[in-house]
Amino acid sequence: MPIALFALAVAAFGIGTTEFVMMGLLPNVGDAMNVSTSAAGGYISLYALGVVIGAPLLTMSGMRVRRKTMLLSMMGLFVVGNMLTALAPTHETLLGARFIAGLPHGTFFGIGAVVAASLVSNDKRGRAISMMFVGLTVANIVGVPVGTLLGQTMGWRWTFVLVSAIGLVALLAVAALVPRQPKPTEVSLRTELTAFKRPQVWLAFAVVVFGFAATFSFYSYIQPLLIEVTGYTETATTLLLALFGIGMTVGTILGGRLADRSPMRTLYVFLPALAVALTGFLFTANSMALAAVNVFLVGVCGFAAIPSIQARILDQAKEAPALGSASIQSTFNIANSLGAYLGGLVIAGGFGLVAPSWVGALLAMVGLGFAVLSGWLDHRAPVSSEVVASHRREIDAEVTTSTHTR
Repeated sequence: MPIALFALAVAAFGIGTTEFVMMGLLPNVGDAMNVSTSAAGGYISLYALGVVIGAPLLTMSGMRVRRKTMLLSMMGLFVVGNMLTALAPTHETLLGARFIAGLPHGTFFGIGAVVAASLVSNDKRGRAISMMFVGLTVANIVGVPVGTLLGQTMGWRWTFVLVSAIGLVALLAVAALVPRQPKPTEVSLRTELTAFKRPQVWLAFAVVVFGFAATFSFYSYIQPLLIEVTGYTETATTLLLALFGIGMTVGTILGGRLADRSPMRTLYVFLPALAVALTGFLFTANSMALAAVNVFLVGVCGFAAIPSIQARILDQAKEAPALGSASIQSTFNIANSLGAYLGGLVIAGGFGLVAPSWVGALLAMVGLGFAVLSGWLDHRAPVSSEVVASHRREIDAEVTTSTHTR
């Protein structure tokens, strides 16, 4: 794998740390800002909103900018957003800073996935993409626990100073290690958006919304489940969260290798496997040893499909790979919110802290249904390489015509 992937992984590590560390620091930040825990939840929600809005808008605005330049710009915005978070004097300004910090998230991963895939041959795309996302999963093993401990001992603002420093290191690494990217082909926004007319693109989004909401319905409430049902101490749950992060890392690497063989088969295997792993908590939640194994398995199954869905979007949105890949990141955050909402709904309904697990199992099977439908459409109307090439020539002709007209 090219060394440039290391630079992308460092950036992903910083992004993953700032996204998830606020969950562990929420009581501390809420007390410091003199707001309730529910109001402090806005620091998480505003970050997610920044991802959802920023991913398509920033990607579209940078269509004519070299990809390396866009990566550097996104990391610069990331550093600014996290420094503003560290310095925010009031609750309202902190909400705004978190929104700014979330803006570059989706665009960086979207363009980063395209760059990672371009650095290797087609048969290694899945592994290359997974190497970038390993940085995101390692953040849950190292970045989040260290950031939480730093915030609890020295003050939460120092956590985001550290995240800003990671972002600066990532910016320098991208500048030094990522090769110069070619100038983007002159393609109109209308041409880019034609990719979103395909049912397969929207089916990929549906797989993400439901398939990955399954993981977040469980993960959002993992700490109270392990403490109140399984019997772990608050300190021990930190180790279980790290174990979940290890499972995410293993799943991402394994999924990257399998995605190179067949993205759709990988989805067919790991979405039902995720449903089985989540259902397992009905039987393992009361056992410390079995619950720990189950947490690891959910991490593996929940993230093994991510490289496949990224590769799927690159295949189905050929005219707009960066926009499609960035939009997937917006969809992941929608899945995050949906999973947390549905998990909280069944807990509030009196079904107990294990209930989000079986809700997640149902969501995973819905995601599998959309994946199967997508695969069925592939076989129903296969697109030959000649048709794809013809379609590409038509787009090039349209671009040439519009250029001459101008």
